[in-house]
Amino acid sequence: MPVQSANITVMIKAARRAANKLKRDYGEVDQLQVTKKGPADFVTAADIRTEKILREQLTEARPDYGFLMEETGEVEGNDPDRRWIIDPIDGTTNFVHGIPHFAMSIALEEHGDLIAGVIYEPINEQLFWAEKGQGAYLNDHRIRVSGRANPSQSIFATGIPFMGRGAEKDHDIFLAQMKAVMAASAGIRRFGSAAMDLAYVAAGRFDGFWETGLEPWDIAAGIVLVREAGGIVSELDGRDRMLGSGSILAANPNIHQELGDILRQAGK
Repeated sequence: MPVQSANITVMIKAARRAANKLKRDYGEVDQLQVTKKGPADFVTAADIRTEKILREQLTEARPDYGFLMEETGEVEGNDPDRRWIIDPIDGTTNFVHGIPHFAMSIALEEHGDLIAGVIYEPINEQLFWAEKGQGAYLNDHRIRVSGRANPSQSIFATGIPFMGRGAEKDHDIFLAQMKAVMAASAGIRRFGSAAMDLAYVAAGRFDGFWETGLEPWDIAAGIVLVREAGGIVSELDGRDRMLGSGSILAANPNIHQELGDILRQAGK
């Protein structure tokens, strides 16, 4: 079994504790109180409850660390250099529709650098975790990005804009990107959770992933996973400000540049 640092142990313990209630909530999804946070963007009692449990568990272990969370926002800690970045349910729309593809995402940022990440998919108990310089793992097994180098043999993942998400111009750009990638690849998948898409890139299930308009909590843990699994993560334009821009392109090193070229050319 791989050796887990104290930080990873704390993160996994928090995720497993929160998952116990979350799985029960999922089993009663029809009875959950669901409110609209925005067009096609749902927040449930389960989101809030899960975030509360994660925050309590992490605060107990690291009382001085700050937080950046989807539901609560930013909470400053006594330690200005370390914070947790949390999405209690990435794939909330899947969750409220009874689709078993969603995950908790927890990342640790230190001095502005992402150093650890945990993505836990509780229904099938898939625990993805990684720490800077220590590799990436699925449960107890080391994972690595795929080795495919030809887009025609590759599967890519993305997130499709929806009502209230992005302007009409952004939708047109996305459709052009989809058309270009469709013409060059073995297929595109849209599963509805950016965190899980990145975890699947890290595990070699997808060869690449791209999306724009994301939030830091959607991608922070996944960035650590992909990099520790040997992949490359950047913005679509090649820069390295993903948490600020919400633009992300993650792929194995053989195909990252070519996928980026396809997307940039289509987006012009």
